[in-house]
Amino acid sequence: MSLSSIATPGACPCGTGRAFASCCAPYVVDGLAPPTAEATMRSRYAAYALGMPDHLFRTWHPRTRPAELPVPDETRWTGLDVLDVVGGSADEATGIVEFVAHWRSGDQQGVLRERSTFARRGGRWVYVDGVTS
Repeated sequence: MSLSSIATPGACPCGTGRAFASCCAPYVVDGLAPPTAEATMRSRYAAYALGMPDHLFRTWHPRTRPAELPVPDETRWTGLDVLDVVGGSADEATGIVEFVAHWRSGDQQGVLRERSTFARRGGRWVYVDGVTS
């Protein structure tokens, strides 16, 4: 799949306010490695929001990744707030990103709050695990 093959008008779902093409698309669509733990988390949110599980697979640590990565069609991800970032810069080995992801499914809505752990593996940031609250 190429960037031109998906319709992504407007701002990137990850909440930066930038256009998808200049924000998460290089990671989600083209497979480039995000430079930080926060960029990895934001791109994973965009992949969930756009229903693109390939990016989720390649950014999930193989030790903790489930065998299948279903992306529920009925869930609409409606917003992301990054609450805290610890480490995770381009020259570090680990990072933590705490966020709140807003969702809607049918007539229900809610939030997922998670403190996620990321690690650099083979020069790429990967999601290891998270604690929800």
